Amino acid sequence: MPFIEVKGLRKVYRLGSEKVVALNKIDLEIEKGEICCILGTSGSGKSTFLNMLAGLEKPTKGSILIGGRDIAKMSEKELAKFRQENTGFIFQSYNLLPSLTAAENVSLPLMFKGISKNKREKIAKSMLKAVGLENRMSHRPNQMSGGQQQRVGIARAFVAKPNVVFADEPTGNLDTKTTAEVMELMVRMCRKYNQTLILVTHDVDIAKYADRIVHLIDGNIDSDKRNESIVPKEPLEKEDGKTINNACENENMQAEEIGQ
Repeated sequence: MPFIEVKGLRKVYRLGSEKVVALNKIDLEIEKGEICCILGTSGSGKSTFLNMLAGLEKPTKGSILIGGRDIAKMSEKELAKFRQENTGFIFQSYNLLPSLTAAENVSLPLMFKGISKNKREKIAKSMLKAVGLENRMSHRPNQMSGGQQQRVGIARAFVAKPNVVFADEPTGNLDTKTTAEVMELMVRMCRKYNQTLILVTHDVDIAKYADRIVHLIDGNIDSDKRNESIVPKEPLEKEDGKTINNACENENMQAEEIGQ
């Protein structure tokens, strides 16, 4: 059974007396652990589709099953709880709280899960080490580069071990070198924890990092193709010679405390 199953998904907006069809009867299945890119130009419906999958907007028609549960039928309260327990988000503009340190920003999802302050600080710091920011834990967003802020955003998205991570143009504000580093990091993290990544972009070069590319045009799926990701399936080397996999081991063990 697919982890995400979309059936007959349709979204229509009303602008005065006119109807605008943003999505037109989308059918799609996504497997657990798959890195799926939703590719399309501005106005193609890709951002609307992401919002539907994340439960941020209600569809006009159709169903969206995630882990066997139809989020299209959930109340706002149920959706909020579902997102808290199952999803992580990575944004183009980072969306970090400016008054909080990197460690405090990363620990926020754990706070919403009711984890004690000491435990969530410990887990957040281990996650920051895993993304190469062991020397930036006490820095606030305005003291970090764009690439460093996005690494904080990645750590925050993955810290609570969500089943699915949604990334909306996550490298739109980054230079070419930093974009490659951030994309590789996201892919590695998803592979390590067998998490599903739904990546939305207009950039065909970003799409090359995915296992699968779904191309949207005018609210319809124009093509759906498997892709050989440009990220090799070996451990990612860190600057100090350790791998991301090794760096995450301590964090991985500590994160088992989540939910206890």
